Amino acid sequence: MANALASESSPYLRQHAENPVDWLAWGPQALERARAEDKPLLVSIGYSSCHWCHVMERESFEDPQTAELMNESFVCVKVDREERPDVDAIYMEAVQGMTGRGGWPLNVFLTPEQLPFYGGTYFPPEPRQGMPSWTQVLQAISESWDQNREEIRAGGERLRSRLSGAANLSPSAQPIADGALEAAVARLRESFDPRNGGFGGGVGGPRFPQASVIEFLLLRDEREMTLATLRAMAGGGIHDQIGGGFSRYSVDEAWAVPHFEKMLYDNALLARAYLHGWQVFQDEDLREVCVDTLEWALREMRGPEGGFYAALDADSEGVEGRFYVWTVAELKEVLGEDADAAIAWLGATGEGNFVDPHHPQPGLNVLQDRGFTDGGRPEESFRARVASRLLAARSERVRPGLDDKRLTSWNALMISALAEAGAALAEPRFLEAAVACADFVLRDLRDGSGHLLRTYNEGQAKLDAYLEDHAFLLEALIALFEATCEARWFEEATALADEMVARFADPEQGGFFSTSSDGEALIARRKDVEDAPIPSGSSSAAVGLLRLAQITGEEAYERHAVSVLRLLHELAPRHPTAFGHLLQAMHWYLSPARPLACPVPGRA
Repeated sequence: MANALASESSPYLRQHAENPVDWLAWGPQALERARAEDKPLLVSIGYSSCHWCHVMERESFEDPQTAELMNESFVCVKVDREERPDVDAIYMEAVQGMTGRGGWPLNVFLTPEQLPFYGGTYFPPEPRQGMPSWTQVLQAISESWDQNREEIRAGGERLRSRLSGAANLSPSAQPIADGALEAAVARLRESFDPRNGGFGGGVGGPRFPQASVIEFLLLRDEREMTLATLRAMAGGGIHDQIGGGFSRYSVDEAWAVPHFEKMLYDNALLARAYLHGWQVFQDEDLREVCVDTLEWALREMRGPEGGFYAALDADSEGVEGRFYVWTVAELKEVLGEDADAAIAWLGATGEGNFVDPHHPQPGLNVLQDRGFTDGGRPEESFRARVASRLLAARSERVRPGLDDKRLTSWNALMISALAEAGAALAEPRFLEAAVACADFVLRDLRDGSGHLLRTYNEGQAKLDAYLEDHAFLLEALIALFEATCEARWFEEATALADEMVARFADPEQGGFFSTSSDGEALIARRKDVEDAPIPSGSSSAAVGLLRLAQITGEEAYERHAVSVLRLLHELAPRHPTAFGHLLQAMHWYLSPARPLACPVPGRA
């Protein structure tokens, strides 16, 4: 019998609807039940394309005996972190503070008052590698609650003040100076990998694409690091050489073997980074990557109303990467006389370069483009012919799962990418797709009072939008105005900026809260400021408001943007990989963007 998640619109929540666990979604019903029964909340947070979330579900949440333990002692709550980044951020910070590490699935135990007192990430079904089993954790927490609940409550209360993110930061009176940006560049140079491109991560990986850092370095005219990183990522297995688009990250430092989920936000951000790289370097290979990324999004991620889906899973048929990997024999069968040249170009070998430890099979290859690193790319016609044949053969395989919810903020990132690419590349289809997506968001992701909503699926939009939704959309509307010179985008942008300031700005310390003043009250109202893996709402708000101030001449917009910089301009240059978008905002404040070519409505 299905549990309460069967009626949810989130594909991730619905994945758990047949679990024997009595899951509830985060909301009044779960919170009231915990208070009424004086039971701890067991909050399990993940997302649909999370591999280890699927593993823990199969091992533990589908097991009737484990489910019985969970149901007996806890009010069990499932959270889609992509729908509820506010809940995720609070309890991720709590678990990182308790354990020194974080990730997903995130499993955290709360008092009925929502105060965290224990948590972790993945727990195995049996003890291994120093980790307790999930059932051991459940039994220990249940016994501790029975015996020490008031002490647990007191400990949770002491933790509350540390869960506000950057909300406790005070503005700096020091001047915002270009020297700080040069110091950020110097730190990035220290962590740059000259062999493989990219920053940090250490020997052996994993290695994440850092689009915001690349964009900052392009603004600072740092050519060596940016070009090397763009080309290395494009040539690696993290870039889908057959179908376009990028996976979430690589498990190695050479970008060769990815963790295979594809997220809309990564691809929107990387498409823009490759577009801007092409504009700087006039390297046609970079232009090609931008185009194939956007073509992938239009082909595989676009809903009928013009919005874009959230993610593709890493797994198909229960196996990570099965959809994407090839044996040499499969390549020869599909490619015929082109096989030998294609195998050399794509780096496939009889031994293979990928092994799923849960389903070991020899000879599997993640395809790469060796020509990006050795300068020997085959002719475009050959590459297109090989890719077309392999894509057709791959389309016969069982596809990875699709998370088909549409998120306002991630759609806004794609609007920006499509609008800029459509204008720069003179590609009407991209611009038309950007307009259609913006129309969808402004029409279907609003409530009766005109406020933005967070998520849409199956004809239903819900949940109050967050700062990132407003800020990313502000940037997107400005990009559309620049690309089309249509007054309606400018008017929507100014109205959205005014609403964002009214509902999210902090009038005391400056900057912006991540949640609105009239939204659901959690145990802390946070300011989330790090630009990883996507820009923070704060940084995006600063960029959008600075740009709008330049367009309109309204000093209030700049004042609110600078209030973000005052909180972070001393911290960000010391940690540049965590603040790539904020560093861009600092750059634009010190070196304002080019004049706008479009006539501004209402101004001479």
